[in-house]
Amino acid sequence: MLRRFLLKTVALGAIATIALGMALTASARQDNLATVRAVTARFNSLEQAKKAGYVRFYVCTEQPGVGTMGQHYVNFKLVGDPAIDPLHPEALVYEPRPDGTYKLVALEWVRVGPVTNPGPSVLGMPMLHVGSGNRYGIEPDGFYERHYWLYKSNPLGSFADWNPNVSCRGNGDNGGCSRGSNAATPPSGEPETRNEASR
Repeated sequence: MLRRFLLKTVALGAIATIALGMALTASARQDNLATVRAVTARFNSLEQAKKAGYVRFYVCTEQPGVGTMGQHYVNFKLVGDPAIDPLHPEALVYEPRPDGTYKLVALEWVRVGPVTNPGPSVLGMPMLHVGSGNRYGIEPDGFYERHYWLYKSNPLGSFADWNPNVSCRGNGDNGGCSRGSNAATPPSGEPETRNEASR
């Protein structure tokens, strides 16, 4: 009887410890996301993004029948550094508006290079690898990426690649079929890898 009581007590203690750990982890994650928002909020202004070194990259990216990313603005100095810093995303993603202006909708972290084990992660999420032959011309080994739809809701999930609530307004790449002439080239357990059919 005493032994059973002790076992129950230990089990309850372990459950309480796990629950507390999960709560603290969730709280820390929310704190991290709040900090990311505070640091990147200034990029709601495209002019501020340009002043910080972000330049237009490729064309508005879309995947018919799935969703849209938008127009990427990339900081190649950050892309050239393999470190992944949640407070310094390598790319900002904007949705074109009917009046020709742009609205910040997402952040994107990027690391150029081959598949590694383990692969990089950001904000507790594993980054996805996009292989060679990608629509952006990032060769020869492709790149890792992870989007975070901080500034526009996404029914597919906050960290999904595509967002069906975003539109290129008829000026997108149609799934990579019409590549832009202004694309730039970045400086020079298996993680999930995406092929160009889905990316």
